[in-house]
Amino acid sequence: MALDKTYNPAEHEADIYKLWEESGAFKPAGDPKKTFFSIILPPPNANGSLHTGHAMYTVEDILTRYHRMQQHPTLWFPGTDHAGIETQVVFERELAKQGQTRADFERADFYQQVWDFTMSNQQKMLDQMRSLGFSLDWSKQKFTLDEDIVEIVYDTFKRMHSDGLIYRANRIVNWCPNCHAAFADIEIKYQERIDPLYYVKYGPFVVATVRPEPMFADTAIAVNPKDERYQKWIGQDVEVELLWGKRTLPVIADAHVDPDFGTGVIKVTPAHDPNDWDMAQRHKLKVIQGIGTDGRLTDLAVRYAGMPVAEAREQVAHDLEERGLMDHVEMDYHHSVAVHDRCGTVIEPLVTEQWWVKVEPLVGPAIKAIEAGEITFVPARFKKQAVDWLTNLRDWNISRQIVWGIQIPVFYNASNDKTKDPYLITTDAAEAEKYYGKGNFEAEIDTFDTWFSSSQWPFATLMSTGDFDQFYPTSVMDTGRDILYLWVTRMIMMGLYRTGQVPFKTVYLHGLVQDAQGKKMSKSKGNVINPLDLTAKYGTDALRLALTIGIGPGNDGPLSDQKVEGYRNFCNKLWNVARFVLDKTSGHPELDSGSIPDRVRNDNSYSPTAPKPKALADKWILTRLSLAIKDATANIEAYQFSQAGQAIYGLLWDDFADWYLEASKVELNVSVLVYGLETILKLLHPLAPFVTEVIWQNLPWQKRNLIVEAWPKPTDDFKLQAADFENLQIIISELRNLQKELSLGKINVTTGEDLLHQNAALVTGLTGATLKTGQGSGLALTNTALAVWVEVSPDKIEKYAAVLKQKRDDQKNRGERARKLLANPDFATKASAEAKTQQQDIAAEAELLTSKLDEQITKITKS
Repeated sequence: MALDKTYNPAEHEADIYKLWEESGAFKPAGDPKKTFFSIILPPPNANGSLHTGHAMYTVEDILTRYHRMQQHPTLWFPGTDHAGIETQVVFERELAKQGQTRADFERADFYQQVWDFTMSNQQKMLDQMRSLGFSLDWSKQKFTLDEDIVEIVYDTFKRMHSDGLIYRANRIVNWCPNCHAAFADIEIKYQERIDPLYYVKYGPFVVATVRPEPMFADTAIAVNPKDERYQKWIGQDVEVELLWGKRTLPVIADAHVDPDFGTGVIKVTPAHDPNDWDMAQRHKLKVIQGIGTDGRLTDLAVRYAGMPVAEAREQVAHDLEERGLMDHVEMDYHHSVAVHDRCGTVIEPLVTEQWWVKVEPLVGPAIKAIEAGEITFVPARFKKQAVDWLTNLRDWNISRQIVWGIQIPVFYNASNDKTKDPYLITTDAAEAEKYYGKGNFEAEIDTFDTWFSSSQWPFATLMSTGDFDQFYPTSVMDTGRDILYLWVTRMIMMGLYRTGQVPFKTVYLHGLVQDAQGKKMSKSKGNVINPLDLTAKYGTDALRLALTIGIGPGNDGPLSDQKVEGYRNFCNKLWNVARFVLDKTSGHPELDSGSIPDRVRNDNSYSPTAPKPKALADKWILTRLSLAIKDATANIEAYQFSQAGQAIYGLLWDDFADWYLEASKVELNVSVLVYGLETILKLLHPLAPFVTEVIWQNLPWQKRNLIVEAWPKPTDDFKLQAADFENLQIIISELRNLQKELSLGKINVTTGEDLLHQNAALVTGLTGATLKTGQGSGLALTNTALAVWVEVSPDKIEKYAAVLKQKRDDQKNRGERARKLLANPDFATKASAEAKTQQQDIAAEAELLTSKLDEQITKITKS
């Protein structure tokens, strides 16, 4: 069977994926005696299209395909996330384009519209995941709002409440006035800003503040206990007069106060600053709400009541100046301002009543499990980061004041009957009515924090499909390093709480995909790359390889058209190699005799063995194949996917295509040729599944799909013979180089070395040289320890020596330039670590090449 002249991915990928899916290849199978392998897909937010971050699911597909080929019962579990506030924000942007807001709809109607929007996007996203070749078991697909998933989340909530781990309380939260909801610390980002720093006369003190507008809600004045300037005031009450009238405030001592900030005296506003809230808890201070959930000053602000914060700040500052209460103002104060990471609104710290998780009892078991090695982190540095985060974790606010999400299963007492509990945990209104009486209860309308439900995803999914006993704990959790804290640590806590086991045995954290210049992608920069645009242009395998090779665990990696195009060329190289093999094997007696079909017959229990070598090249390529199998296997097992990809890349391009195929033109061994191609296809399949499967389907002796083929095993190495072949490679390469450098035609080579004469057909076939026996004269080869001579006239030798001297001088100058740059004080202080390392590498490489060229010149001039 002949392959088309060129490989066109668009003509094959959809059909190949359909072949896999219809054959049932994505379902768990394999040897039940082997370890069960499972990965839960980090559910993408079902509110848009896939982006380059989702394309990194390639890591999970590599692991899934590899373990499937290793005959492990393998499950890659698919699902999507409702994504709470993120989806609601995206949908509200769509409403805004139509001149509408969520206030224009009843709650149930708004929820239904978001549901329809999400389902539409979800299907598009699932189709896109199929187009990227992801071999997920679609029969088990789940959504975070599926009824059975929600029931498990509710059950966890009830259990935690019963165990005293869930409570309701007024505490300070990060409030977004735009979203009208509270958010966790991890959902907040900080922006550097320059604002005025106001120095306000405050009783006997002057205090520095960026926010004078909520000063009426102050309940104390604080100084550092070691600040000698204010020792006499500690424990005293002082009278303060501001725009709101006179007040008496206590002066407290707290280590939080920085003596070097402002005057060393700060005002304490517990309801509107997290640090002040902590001080208030330590010193039992009163809490006064000065700003409402609408982002406006409360009625306590008197004439400033109802003003938005920004407007009130400007007016209060002006009035303080007018009343002579402003000491002075610094106009260029640099500080960080918290904003909601979804909508960009400035966060307003507020005290509101919320549902909380008491984390201390959950953190201990999680830290213990991590430190005991029950979970392996790749890269290992993230283990300490996870432990540090858990160690400092505060109680977790899990209620969100949004419509889209899992509604918290609570009914409140709306009567005056104080003998009844303030709330009842249930989803059944009839149960609430039976307890409180008709009309005496109200349903909670807050929803769970998305991370509360998704932290239960590993066990909730497997429980919902009946796969828990076989596949939990899961084998690997692969996700971006940016959500180690948001998600991974929470899954560990919740998995241990609910199941008594860690949710996964290994955490693999990949970096972010960057643009070609190594910068973070963002819409504002206009540098976002759509992965589907790249696959349409270059094929899916090219994108997958570009996202795998050159990007290490936990490290960010650049992506560009040029990089993807380069791997498209690699796929084309594989295609052309396969065409060559099929051409050479077509109608060959070894195929007709049935030896190859016997070796690869359709039998799950049959493991093909390497064929017998004939020529030296056969022994060399079998050794290279065996080493590549070991290398690729070890690197995939160690999560070093880039190194595995590089090993396979070099095997195909440098070993098989550049050398063995050329050697096959001199002496053909069909069995080794076919074995080599099959081995490369198997090794490459997890990384580049489409092109490898297309080629495999066109091997006329194959009866099974490549996706379910067994992973290759290393064979006996012919190390000594392989070393001999590598000596011949060096000689052949130098002969070719001399022919090019000196514009030689057919050359005469003289040597007394048996290695060359025993492999004369290979040497002459790949160089066109005439091989003679004896002690030669002319130009001695310089890159081998063997005595090999090329008959060359003295003027040619002189010319070649001049070429080498020029190369030597170029390398010497290159090294000197690098060393000079490294010695430059400006470069030493301003250059990045990467730039310095690059110049150090250039200097070292140039020095090595200069030395080698000197050796060659010396050897030539003596010949």
